[in-house]
Amino acid sequence: MNPRSEPLLWLQLTSLGVLPLEMLLVLLVLSSADPGPLPGLERLLVWALGAVAPTVVLWRKPADPGSLLLVKQPLPLRSELARRLAALQTHILPRLLLVLGTVLLLPLVWWLDRIAALASALSPLEEPGRLLSLLITVPLLALVVWQWHQLVQAIWLLSRSPEQLAATMPLSPGTMANGRSSPGLPLLSLGSLQLAVATAPPQPPQPSQRPQQPQPASTATVESAEETASSAETASSAEAADSIQEAASTEERNPTKGNSPGETPTSTGAIAIKPEQTSENP
Repeated sequence: MNPRSEPLLWLQLTSLGVLPLEMLLVLLVLSSADPGPLPGLERLLVWALGAVAPTVVLWRKPADPGSLLLVKQPLPLRSELARRLAALQTHILPRLLLVLGTVLLLPLVWWLDRIAALASALSPLEEPGRLLSLLITVPLLALVVWQWHQLVQAIWLLSRSPEQLAATMPLSPGTMANGRSSPGLPLLSLGSLQLAVATAPPQPPQPSQRPQQPQPASTATVESAEETASSAETASSAEAADSIQEAASTEERNPTKGNSPGETPTSTGAIAIKPEQTSENP
């Protein structure tokens, strides 16, 4: 249940563009006759009858959200949403804004009456007299107050949350008939607006994480390892051969000392022993 699905509240927001046109019409009406001997008193009377009196009525009986002044929704056919919205009208903030608009209307009417002579050439009335122009201004000001009240009230109701609306008890048709200002013919029938609900986009499924298996070593890696091992063996064989040659050359340069006369050094360091020849004495 959302207050923004009520179409009449959105229609009442059009008063924001109509109010300047109505004040322009007040200016043209006041420009049709010259001010009287007491223009200040005339302005106060017009403001009191056209603005203060409707404000007192709307303070006691707020404007019906289902009414557009000339036409309205029939009370027995009101939806539960409309009756809950009517129950929220008792808040003090829309009423204070109504009073504020009425107070600001006095200096505006005063200023429009002072400059009305500048628009005398555009006046829709031809010398009707000051009294008639003031009498026409009174209902125009009452219309301004009504639309101002519906404007601030519509903004207030549209800003309510669905939770606050759901917690409000709906009014009965009899209570609305006695406690709300509902002018107009019961000819209006509008359905609720269908608001699109924003949904989050579906998230793509995440791939399942599998344990990584060790990959077999490539053929190039195995071949490089074999080449490294063979080169290491070749290098160790070469180092061993070099060490044997160095040992052999060292023995050749330094022959073995203290050999007996019958010993003969060999190239391999082995000692050859000659047999002793014995002589026999005859």
